[in-house]
Amino acid sequence: MPTYKIAVIGDKDSILGFKTIGVDTFPVTSAQAALDTLKKLVSENYGVIFITEELAQGIPDVINELHKRYLPTVVLIPNSKGSLGIGIEQIRKNVEKAIGADILFRKEGR
Repeated sequence: MPTYKIAVIGDKDSILGFKTIGVDTFPVTSAQAALDTLKKLVSENYGVIFITEELAQGIPDVINELHKRYLPTVVLIPNSKGSLGIGIEQIRKNVEKAIGADILFRKEGR
């Protein structure tokens, strides 16, 4: 059984704390650099890839395609300046898709 790694892509200030817990960190400052890094990580046995919402919004098509795959799991996280709400919205959609109701915000059939 393969061993999967965990990575985080984002601006340096936002991802620094992940390094202290052993997550591979990839500091980037542009959507293109994030895309290049993400493509590399997908081919290198990463099971979970965190990416800041700000960078993810610059590459939405790639993020959406990866959400259709089993691995890697791509999780959008806020950057050091705060959340754009994109990550929690994706989680809400996934939960609603899986069980048919929005149990996070208590609205059905949204």
